[in-house]
Amino acid sequence: MSVDRRVPARAAGGGEPGLKYAGRHYLVFGVFGLLLAGLTLRAGYLTVVDSEFLRAQGDARMMRTEPIVAMRGMLRDRNGVPLAVSTPVTTLWMNPRQAIAAGADIGKLAKALGQSPRDLSARVQRNRSKGFIYLKRHLSPTDAEGVLALDIPGVFGMTEYRRFYPEGEATAHLLGFTDLDDHGKEGLELAFDEELVGRAGSKRVVKDLKGHRVQDVSLIKAAHPGHDVDLSFDSRVQYSAYRELARGVAEHQAVAGVLVSLDVDTGEVLAMANLPSYNPNNRARLTPNALRNRAVTDMFEPGSTLKPITVAAALESGKYTTRSLFDTTPGTYRVLNKLIRDHHNYGVIDMTTLLTKSSNVATAQIALSLPRDTLPMLHQRLGFGHSTGSGFPGESAGRLQPSNRWNPVELATMSYGYGITVTALQLAQAYATIASGGVQRPISFRRVEGEVPGKRVLDEKIARALIPMMETVVTQEGTALRAAVPGYRIAGKTGTAHKAQSGGYAADQYMSLFVGMAPASKPRVVTAVVIDNPRKGGYYGGLAAAPVFARAMADTLRLMNVEPDRSAERLAEQHRLPHPSTWQRPVAAHAPGREG
Repeated sequence: MSVDRRVPARAAGGGEPGLKYAGRHYLVFGVFGLLLAGLTLRAGYLTVVDSEFLRAQGDARMMRTEPIVAMRGMLRDRNGVPLAVSTPVTTLWMNPRQAIAAGADIGKLAKALGQSPRDLSARVQRNRSKGFIYLKRHLSPTDAEGVLALDIPGVFGMTEYRRFYPEGEATAHLLGFTDLDDHGKEGLELAFDEELVGRAGSKRVVKDLKGHRVQDVSLIKAAHPGHDVDLSFDSRVQYSAYRELARGVAEHQAVAGVLVSLDVDTGEVLAMANLPSYNPNNRARLTPNALRNRAVTDMFEPGSTLKPITVAAALESGKYTTRSLFDTTPGTYRVLNKLIRDHHNYGVIDMTTLLTKSSNVATAQIALSLPRDTLPMLHQRLGFGHSTGSGFPGESAGRLQPSNRWNPVELATMSYGYGITVTALQLAQAYATIASGGVQRPISFRRVEGEVPGKRVLDEKIARALIPMMETVVTQEGTALRAAVPGYRIAGKTGTAHKAQSGGYAADQYMSLFVGMAPASKPRVVTAVVIDNPRKGGYYGGLAAAPVFARAMADTLRLMNVEPDRSAERLAEQHRLPHPSTWQRPVAAHAPGREG
């Protein structure tokens, strides 16, 4: 019989198996106990001894610094009527990193924004490492709330301001406009940008995990809104000027038109209208041609509107008086190789008739009888050849021929407005200087308080003598009967100039002008009207520009409460017009004299 000789196996390392397993348990429990004790001690330390550390770490994850957008100041007319106002809007933006990490539904967001899902998704992916991109700017708060209500991760809204222009096209070229960041880009918005722009502030806020603001914690820096600016012009006068200019441009099928009105006593711009214009509230189809303010940027040859200045030079020289005579027979005058023409043979005429009939021959005779620098230097004193200093962005200086070009032909043509280029604003300022008795006042687009000092550039007696001479232009015998305003004495001058082109002058393109002042007994307002290339209804200044002047000036004088200086009956008698009771009906046009 065999015997089983196997011995029961013992646990490795000797000893009883139960004792080994019990030792392991004690070891594990001891390690975990030490860890728990360490964590408890650390938590107690941070909570009691170093509590600021936890608070700082929490704030770093939940507290944010947000900008406080400052409102841009208003532009107001001289009576306080708002012309440019910033209104609150909502701009939507995204944190691409957060949106991608949270699996945001880009297709749903794109549909709400009215954008292409493919394009928006590609844009988000291109900026996946960034924390900020714009989604859509300047939405109405209602429209923005509809998108934010979708609660898409990483999509937020912030308040900005958008500029609104209540007068629209009528003030577009004067005011200009702002960009998306509410900074001035054109016109007076740009000229006064430093005053208008607000200074942004900042504050600390607490946000939840979705980025929603929970609480405003503290103000870091207060926001300061921009300053309001009171402008020089009356919105009612401006609207009337724009309306009448638009009517004149349409009736004559002109390329463009400009109207500038100045206050004689202060130099303030009462109105400045341009055609074509644009809607500053919707610039989607804005073209460069419609953008520029032609009244201050476009230069042109002013034609016969400079003849009063030639007469002033004659009187100033002491060689001539208002009764001096000129023989214009046979209606032409040769200067070297240049033949100067009048529209008719006026024969022997005096200084007043020179302006009444607009004689090129007589003015050329004056210019050539004076020292060669007399006329150009007077042009310089009256503001031609240099900027008015109005501060309007992009203002042109015009062009006065350099002294080495003051030869007989240049001087002769300069006497009736060729060979010199001006802006409508410069031309209006020169006439305002005459209207104020020879005192030139600075141009102002800001409302002026009190008396405005000026610089004397022309003797008062000479300036006063010019006004009644220019009154004869607005009569049956003159070239601008249609510039007459019932109840007021009007003094002014027409101009019709061929448009310059490469190599000479266009035979069938003209600039038609009228510049005048009212009331002539004590001028308060000067208005210059320029019609660019009228193609219907006559191109002379007396036909195209004078009616615009009359309608706009009538409204301006009424709105400014300027008292009439002539009875209606006396006006009708002098101008040979129908009785005043018939003035509400169209008056048959009298054919004006032709002028250079």
